Amino acid sequence: MSLSVSRRLAAVTAIAVAGLFASTAPAALAAPTAAAAAPTPPDIPVANVKAHLAQLQSIATANGGNRAHGRAGYKASIDYVKAKLDAAGFTTTLQTFTSSGATGYNLIADWPGGDPNSVLMTGSHLDSVTAGPGINDNGSGSAAILETALAVSRAQLQPTKHLRFGWWGAEELGMIGSKYYVNNLPAAEKSKISGYLNFDMIGSPNPGYFVYDDDPTIEQTFKNYYAGIGIPTEIETEGDGRSDHAPFKSAGIPVGGLFSGADYTKTAAQAQKWGGTSGQAFDRCYHSSCDTSANINDTALDRNSDAIAYAIWNLGAATQVPPGQSFENTADVNIPDSPGAAVTSPITVSGVTGNAPATTKVDVNIVHTYRGDLVVDLIAPDGTVYNLHNRSGGSADNLVQTYTVNASSEVANGVWKLQAKDGAAQDVGYINSWKITF
Repeated sequence: MSLSVSRRLAAVTAIAVAGLFASTAPAALAAPTAAAAAPTPPDIPVANVKAHLAQLQSIATANGGNRAHGRAGYKASIDYVKAKLDAAGFTTTLQTFTSSGATGYNLIADWPGGDPNSVLMTGSHLDSVTAGPGINDNGSGSAAILETALAVSRAQLQPTKHLRFGWWGAEELGMIGSKYYVNNLPAAEKSKISGYLNFDMIGSPNPGYFVYDDDPTIEQTFKNYYAGIGIPTEIETEGDGRSDHAPFKSAGIPVGGLFSGADYTKTAAQAQKWGGTSGQAFDRCYHSSCDTSANINDTALDRNSDAIAYAIWNLGAATQVPPGQSFENTADVNIPDSPGAAVTSPITVSGVTGNAPATTKVDVNIVHTYRGDLVVDLIAPDGTVYNLHNRSGGSADNLVQTYTVNASSEVANGVWKLQAKDGAAQDVGYINSWKITF
């Protein structure tokens, strides 16, 4: 990642992938139904990603301790990645450019098939600074997208969209390689890129879980993944304008991505929700000689690698369906401890024509110290009850989920309610917010 230009913080509340509990719903209640899904994304073996990092470390060690633009270590890194992709059946292109008097290289890899007029592109910069081997910055992103590309090959994935991967040179000098690629694409080719996903530093040793807040669909895809595994995220701001998504964004291409933090300091609140050490940088070895293979948090690398596959499998599967009209209630409603009565949070829906769809979405955000106590229902305007959550999830706290409900028999307009009840004593919480989308 290029040098810091600004510092600001912002937070978001994540919303999970559809979590359906129809099997636990009482027979008298209508149950949520699952919507059509993309092919199941694979689990990306973190051992494979780390094996690529070990190779990048060896390359740096054998070439003066770095993999920087214009140095032998960078060209050896490009050659390593290219050989893996060629063997896996990708069509690779080595693009050259000149910067600071030296030849630079971008590597582009296309997976056969998919709609050539709708390209989902994924990229990372492969160069390091001259001070060190750059294993977190940015061997981590480069290795993760390499292994994800190899997973595409192993699965012989045939997505609706055409998949393209890129490894950029000279990012540390100001995103030179990615700017060169974007600036030299004909306008017709730029218009074919439906989205660009960027991964720059995803294995920081004191990690955070940050999601780019650029394109809403891409952002929500990553937030869905993380909420589905119970990990809260925050909006990524440290890298704004500092990595290879910037040239794509400037060209009007939708962008998104993930980041685990650089030289900003982890706050106490962040350490409480993510672990790690407050008052310490996310990566104390940022742009330093100690950014070696020892400078990686395996858990963050594993989670982010899986999130990359999740995004590519889902975003590449089909043309995204535009979201329907949404209504939200953000007022807190306290949930009394058992045996207290159920509480409700109402939303008045108006201006929607006809009935609710069969894929009505209900986003639930409940703060609670024991979600296994909770019974949560959606109540339609005519009083029909749709059970969303029935005391599952064990001792974990909070309930942050998206449910898909077949409410097609219900008139959309009217007062909808989210009802929550605590089913056992000694734990407390409140409805933080909820949203219904038609």
